Amino acid sequence: MSPDVPLLNDYKQDFFLKRFPQTVLGGPRLKLGYCAPLYIYVNQIILFLMPWVLGGIGTLLYQLGILEDYYTAALSGGLMLFTAFVIQLTSLYARNKSVTVERMLTTDILAEEDEHEFTSCAGAETIKFLIPGKKYIANTVFHSVFAGLICGLGTWYLLPNRITLLYGSAGGTVPLFVFGWMTLCIGEYSLIVNTATETAAFQTQDTYEITPLMRPLYIFFFVSVDLAHRFMVNIPALEQMNQILHILFIFLPFLWALGTLPPPDALFLWAMEQVLEFGLGGSSVSTHLRLLMMFIISAGTAVTSYFIPSTVGVVLFMTGVGFLLSLNLSEIGFAFKHSVTRHRVGTKSKALPSGSEKQFTWKECLFYIVIFVLALLETSLLHHFAGFSQISINNPQAIVGYILMTLLTILWLLREIQSIYIFGIFRNPFYPKDVQAVTLFLKKQARLMKIGTVRRILLNLVSPFAMIAFLSLDSSLQGLHSVSVSIGFTRAFRMVWQNTENALLETVIVSAVHLLIPSTDVWWNRSLDTGIRLLLVGIMRDRLTQFISKLQFAVTVFLASWTEKKRRKSTTTLCILNVVFSPFVLVFIVFSTLLSSPLLPLFTLPIFLVGFPRPIQSWPGVVGTTACVCTDTVYYYQMVPSLTAALQSAMAAGSLGLLLPGSHYLGRFQDRLIWIMILECGYTYCCINIKGLELQETSCHTAEARKVDEVFEGAFEEEEYTRVCSINEHFGNVLTPCTVLPVKLYSDARNVLSGIIDSHDNLKEFKDDLVKVLLWILVQYCSRRSSMQENVHKTENKGEASLIILPALNTSPQTQSSEDTDSLNSETLDDWSDDNVFGDEPTIKTGKEEKDQLKILQGISVPIPGSVETQRVGDHPAGTVPENSLYKAVILGYPAVDKGKHQDMVYIPLIEFSCSHSHLLSLPEEWTSNCLPNSKMREMSSFFPEDWYQFVLRQLKCFHSEENVPNVLEEIAKDRVLKDFYVHAVMTCCFSLFGVDNMVPSPGHILRVYNGVLPWSVALDWLTEKPELFHLALKAFSDWYIGLVSDEKWKESVLQEKPYLFSLGYDPNMKSNNVIPYNFPGLLFLLHA
Repeated sequence: MSPDVPLLNDYKQDFFLKRFPQTVLGGPRLKLGYCAPLYIYVNQIILFLMPWVLGGIGTLLYQLGILEDYYTAALSGGLMLFTAFVIQLTSLYARNKSVTVERMLTTDILAEEDEHEFTSCAGAETIKFLIPGKKYIANTVFHSVFAGLICGLGTWYLLPNRITLLYGSAGGTVPLFVFGWMTLCIGEYSLIVNTATETAAFQTQDTYEITPLMRPLYIFFFVSVDLAHRFMVNIPALEQMNQILHILFIFLPFLWALGTLPPPDALFLWAMEQVLEFGLGGSSVSTHLRLLMMFIISAGTAVTSYFIPSTVGVVLFMTGVGFLLSLNLSEIGFAFKHSVTRHRVGTKSKALPSGSEKQFTWKECLFYIVIFVLALLETSLLHHFAGFSQISINNPQAIVGYILMTLLTILWLLREIQSIYIFGIFRNPFYPKDVQAVTLFLKKQARLMKIGTVRRILLNLVSPFAMIAFLSLDSSLQGLHSVSVSIGFTRAFRMVWQNTENALLETVIVSAVHLLIPSTDVWWNRSLDTGIRLLLVGIMRDRLTQFISKLQFAVTVFLASWTEKKRRKSTTTLCILNVVFSPFVLVFIVFSTLLSSPLLPLFTLPIFLVGFPRPIQSWPGVVGTTACVCTDTVYYYQMVPSLTAALQSAMAAGSLGLLLPGSHYLGRFQDRLIWIMILECGYTYCCINIKGLELQETSCHTAEARKVDEVFEGAFEEEEYTRVCSINEHFGNVLTPCTVLPVKLYSDARNVLSGIIDSHDNLKEFKDDLVKVLLWILVQYCSRRSSMQENVHKTENKGEASLIILPALNTSPQTQSSEDTDSLNSETLDDWSDDNVFGDEPTIKTGKEEKDQLKILQGISVPIPGSVETQRVGDHPAGTVPENSLYKAVILGYPAVDKGKHQDMVYIPLIEFSCSHSHLLSLPEEWTSNCLPNSKMREMSSFFPEDWYQFVLRQLKCFHSEENVPNVLEEIAKDRVLKDFYVHAVMTCCFSLFGVDNMVPSPGHILRVYNGVLPWSVALDWLTEKPELFHLALKAFSDWYIGLVSDEKWKESVLQEKPYLFSLGYDPNMKSNNVIPYNFPGLLFLLHA
C-alpha cells in the first residue's frame, strides 16, 4: 500500500460510514445516501427504544414495590410480545397494500441501491423501509414470541436492585443499567424490526432467517447464567461468572460489530467438532451432516461404555468401536451397497470400476477384518492375564512406554527424511536435487518411497498395537469405571486408530511424566486417570501448536509491513504501536488460540482482530457446490485424479509432514495454483478438498505466483548443490516446500507453429511416424488378444506348427502392368485443394459426401462396374468348394480382365510359422486377405521399419509363463513369416489413409483424414470391412486433437487425456494459423501453508 493512497477511498468511506453504524446498532439506518424526511429517522429511534420503554414500565413498578421481580418480567414480556405482533402485522399489511413504483436510474450505485420514495409518515413505502418483515409466517410468530421472552428476562436481568446486590455497591449500577438496556434494544431491533448486516457471516444466503436470532441468543445465554445463579445459591464459581458476564454484557455490541462472536449455526457446528475431536477422539469431518451423525454415534459409544458391567467387555467394546469409527464408513457402505446392487442386477455398474471395487472389497476389507480381530485378541489377553501395578520402571506398562518412545523417535526421523527441508531449515541431503529430468527424479525418489513404506508399516501396524497394549495394561480399567474413565478411555482407544501420530505423541508424554513423577501424592497422578490425562495432553498439544503457528503468522505480518518499502512509511506508526502494546497483541493471540478461531489482520496491516470460531469446513454446503466454472476448469478436472494418486503416495510416505485436519497445501505448476485442504483424517484414509485458483489474470496475482516460485527456486538452485546441507533462504515464510509430485497434467507452453507443422520435412516425418505408431498398436493389440484367449481356454497341441493365411510377397516374378499403374494413379488426390495451410474442403467431393460413402460401403451388394467379383465359400455346396476360391480377393476400381488372361494377383498359400510361439502375436485371419497387386505391396514393403519392428517385439511382456522370455522374443523377432504378415497389414492400412502413391501428404490431406473424410481406394474398402482394424488405424492416426479451445470436443479431449492438443487460431496481422500444442509434462511443486 503506497503512503499516497488512502486506505479507504471516497466511495469506500461513504459505504463504511453508512454500514458500520447500522451493524453496531443492530439495524437502524441513521445515515442514508440521499435526503430523507425527518420522520424516517424519528420512527427508527422510536422503534429502537421501544423495548426500553416497555421494560422501564416494569422496572419502575418493581422499584416502587408494586410488583415482584418475576411479575415485572412477565409484564414487560407481555407488552413486548403484543408490540412485536403489532409491528409484524403492520409490515404484512404494508406489503400487501403497496404497489410497484418505477424509479429513475441514477449514476450513484449506492444511492440507487438504497433510494426510496416516501409519501407520508405512515405510508406503505415508509413502513416497508422501516420494517421489511419476515419471509415465513412461522418466523413471524416465533420471532415475536422470542422477542417477548427476551424482553421479560432482560428486564429481570437488569433490575437495579439485582445489580446492586450482585456487586455489593451501587457505584456500577447506573452504567450497567444504561448500557445493558442499549444492548437489549440492539438485540430486539434486529429480531423484530430490521436485521443488521453481520460481519460474522457463515451462510452465503440466510434462507431460513437464522441471522436475526444471533444477537438475541447471546442475550439469552447471559440471562440463563443469571437465572442459574438465582436458583442455585452458594456456588461461588457461578456467582463470579455472573459478575463477569454482567460487565461483558455491555460490550456485546462491539463484539458483534467486530465479528468475534459466531453465528448460531457456526457456533453449534464448532462446538460439536471440538467435543468430537478432543472429548470423543474423533476427527473433523468433510461434511456437516457427517459431523452430526458422527457426533451422535461417538457420544452414544461413550454413554454405552459406562453401563457395561464387565471390565473385559468394556475394554473390548472400546477397542472394537474405536477401530470401526476410525474407518471411512461412508465409503465402505457405498462399496457394499454397490456390490449388492451389482450382484442383484447381474451386470457391472459403471459408477465404480470393477477393478477398484474388487480390490477394496477383498483386499482392504480382509485387511480391516484381520486388524480388528487381532486388536480385540490383544486387548482381551493383556487385560485378562497381565498383572496390574502402580507405575514403576519395571512394570509391563512402563516397558511398553519405552517401546512407544522408540517408535516415536523412529517415525519422526523417517518423516523428516521424506521432506525437502528438515525442520524447515536444513536442506535434506537425501532428497533429489535435480527436478528438471522427470525420469531421473522419480528414480531417485523411489529410494525415499522405500523408506516411506517402512514408516507406513510402523505407523499403521506396529504403533496402534503398541498403544493398545499400553492402554490395556492400565490399572484404571481393572476396577469399577466412572464417567471420567468412560470418556477418557473411549477417546484414547479411538485416537489410537483415528490419529495415530498424535496419539503416539500424547501417550509418550503421559508415560514419560509417569516415569519422571511416580509419586501418588501429586495431583496429576492422584486425581486423574490415564484417559483424562491423555485428553488434557491432547488439548494442550493442539492449542500449543495453534499458538506457535499464530505467533509466527503475526510476526510474519509485522516483519512484512516493516521490510517492504512501499508499506514502511504508512505502517511505521502501527509497527511502533505493536511493539509498545505487544502484551495486548499477545493476549489477542492467546484468546484466538483458546477459541481455535482465526487471527485476522485488518486490511493485511499489523492490526489483529480475533475472528469468530468456526468448524474446519469453514463454508456451508457440500465441497465444490460454490465452485466458479470457467474455461480453465476442465484442466483442473483432468489433473485431479492423477494429483489424488500422487498425494496418496506422498501422504503414505510422510512427505507432507504431520497430517492434521485444517492443514493447507499450495500446489504450483507453470501458471496453475492449486489449493489443497485436509478436511478429515482416519485410519488409512484422508479426505481432502482441491481448489483450482485463477490463472494469473491480474498483475498482483502474477506477483504472488512469482513469490511462490522463488521459494521453490531457493530449494533447487544449482549453487546449492555443492553443499551437503544448505539453509532454507526463505525460513520463516508461511510457505515451506514439502515435496515434488509427479502429476499427469497439461502444459500451457504456447508456441506458434505456423510454417513448422506444415513443412515438407515435418509431413514426411509424420507419415513415417504413423507407420511406427500403427505397428506398435497392432503388436500390442495382438499380444493382449492372445493373453485373453489363453485365459478362456488353453491351446491344445502346443507342439504343432500354426497355419495361417499370408500373402506370398516374393513368389511371383511378374512385374506391375501398365494398367495397374494407370488405375493406381487415378486414385491419387492431386486435385484436392491445398491452398490453405490445412485446406478447407475437397473440390471433388465434400466431406459430408465422403463420410456418407464410408457409411454405405459395407452395405453395397450389387455388382460394381469394373470389378472382378468372386464367389463366396458359402455359395458352394459342402465338399465341393474350389480350392482357389479360398484365396481370391475382390478388386475394386481396376479394369476388367479378359477370361483366361493372367492376373497380376497371387493365391495365398497356407504357410507355417518358423517359431512355435508366433501364434501368440498373429493377427485375426480376416485381416490377412489381399486387396492390392503383389507388385505394389512388394514395392511399399521397403518402407516398413524393420528395426522398429524388432524393438517393439522385444518390449512385450505377455510371456510371463515362459521360462526363457528373452530367447522366445528373439525367436519371434526372427520369424520372417510373422514379419511379412505385419508388413501386409500395416502397409495396407497406410494405403487406406494416404493412398498408394509414395508421396508426402499435404496438410489439408492430413486434416481431412483426421476429420474422417478419407479418400476412396480399394484399400479403404478392404479396411472398412474390418471395423476393429479400421478403429485401430484411426486411433493411431488421431491420438491428438485439432480444433478451437472453445469447442466442446476440446474439453472432451482434455478429459480423455489425449497427449497432444492443437489449438487453431487466426491472426489477421500475420495471415496465418496459430497452432498451440498441449502435452504432458511432469512435476508439481507442493508447499505447506
